[in-house]
Amino acid sequence: MSDDVVRGRESFGRRAWAEAFEALVAAERHGGLDAPDLVRLATCAYLVGRADESADAWERAYLAYERGAEVLEAARCAFWVSFVLLNRGELARGAGWVHRGRRLLDETALDCVELGHLGYVDSLRLVMQGDVDGAAVGFAAAAVTGERFGNTELLALARVGEGRCLIKRGAVDAGMALLDEAMSFVGGTELSPTAMGDLYCTVIEGCHEAFDIRRATEWTDALSRWCDAQPEIVLYQGQCLVHRAELLLFGGLWSRAVVEARRACDALSTPRNHPALGSAHYIRGELHRLKGEFAEAEAAFGRASACGREPQPGLALVRLLQGQVSAAVSAIRQAIAGTEDDPFARATLLGPSVQISLAAGDVATARRAADELVDLVMPGIPVIAAMAEHANGSVLIAEGEPRTALPVLRRAWAGWTELGAPYEAACVRILIAAAQRALGNNEGAIRESDVARSELNRLGAWIGLANAVEQIGGGAGGVAEGLTAREVEVLRLLATGATNREISVGLFISEKTVATHVSSILRKLAVRSRSAATAYAHAKHLL
Repeated sequence: MSDDVVRGRESFGRRAWAEAFEALVAAERHGGLDAPDLVRLATCAYLVGRADESADAWERAYLAYERGAEVLEAARCAFWVSFVLLNRGELARGAGWVHRGRRLLDETALDCVELGHLGYVDSLRLVMQGDVDGAAVGFAAAAVTGERFGNTELLALARVGEGRCLIKRGAVDAGMALLDEAMSFVGGTELSPTAMGDLYCTVIEGCHEAFDIRRATEWTDALSRWCDAQPEIVLYQGQCLVHRAELLLFGGLWSRAVVEARRACDALSTPRNHPALGSAHYIRGELHRLKGEFAEAEAAFGRASACGREPQPGLALVRLLQGQVSAAVSAIRQAIAGTEDDPFARATLLGPSVQISLAAGDVATARRAADELVDLVMPGIPVIAAMAEHANGSVLIAEGEPRTALPVLRRAWAGWTELGAPYEAACVRILIAAAQRALGNNEGAIRESDVARSELNRLGAWIGLANAVEQIGGGAGGVAEGLTAREVEVLRLLATGATNREISVGLFISEKTVATHVSSILRKLAVRSRSAATAYAHAKHLL
């Protein structure tokens, strides 16, 4: 036995995945590996983000076991080859390995747990092809096999698969119960590290799908601890960073979200782009959008789309803020049109659809979207309830019903506050201020708007601040906050990215005068930066 093999096995035992990978690759180069060591190589290759090398090693392990007439071991390798390929999006090759493994077992007429494993990956393929009902049946059958043979790993994987299918079909409570049951097995010695990481990430994705922020936070924290205990793990570390960035974005911790999203992009883009990379880019796009950094947001959403992640509603909202209302309307309509069978995906689009429709002056379409969102409210999912109240309150104000809107908006604010979503809560306060002003309660409007602006300023939410100016800072269609004609000219140039010197040349005034105008603009708009003033200019369509 070579020193490299010994070192590889020892590193594998310590879960030093990168060390094990390097040692086993060196060992194979110098003299080859037996089937169990090929399994080790395949496992650590996958965990360090080398899916190509992992699939190749699993295939070679399969062939080695098949030559030795070790049928069950070969079938397990077929399962893992398919698992790796399917998670990489290679559905045809993944299905081929399912059939290959089943044919091998059919030839021996064995009744074994490996049939359940192959049934699990075949169900995974069905989910990826959109056959949720067929996948649910397959996952349930795989779980029965796992129970019959006492295989904890298969049982946990199948329970999660079945639970995700139930959630997609709207049976949220039943689906979540299966996810919770599956995660009760996490931490046991019978689960491989690949299955353990997959369980964490799949359950967290299910929680995000169902807008279950509490569970998502709990399992993301657990995944973080698991990844931190294995610093050489790349694959799940990157996915963990995506989940953390999502939660930090939702919770208003945007500076930390920026860091985590950037780290996720780095981790998931080498040596080959992982499917979760699109989500990391989308989060970065949202952060740029909220800060009024439209070019950067557009670029990030473009990268997300290139990685296979739908760039909506983020990109449609950017178009709206750029004054391209027709483009925003078209984009959000197209995105919604493909979600008839996915109520959760639809819910995330209906709120932005209300916002875009109101900006386009199409109150009737906004009303239909808000009513549909109300119909999607489900027990135990407070996020959708907050979304629905928020959207409904917005439309009621547009319909000239501020008195009816107030209690609806107050429920929305309470919902967002309880969920720990400060940006959404502040945006609702802007609407409450608008309703108060429409009812003649200027003191109440000022109080609400001051609190909202303070919170948005703290977040660096320049788009929210611009919306605040639009909603409560002045008359519709006019320039608010008492800007002079010259200040509007300066603001237009400032919003193009022009420096004070460039503005002075363009307007034939001194740089010192430009600086005075800029200071006055920021003071009148109650914002602290040129980015915030730029967001206001876009909201008022001054460019």
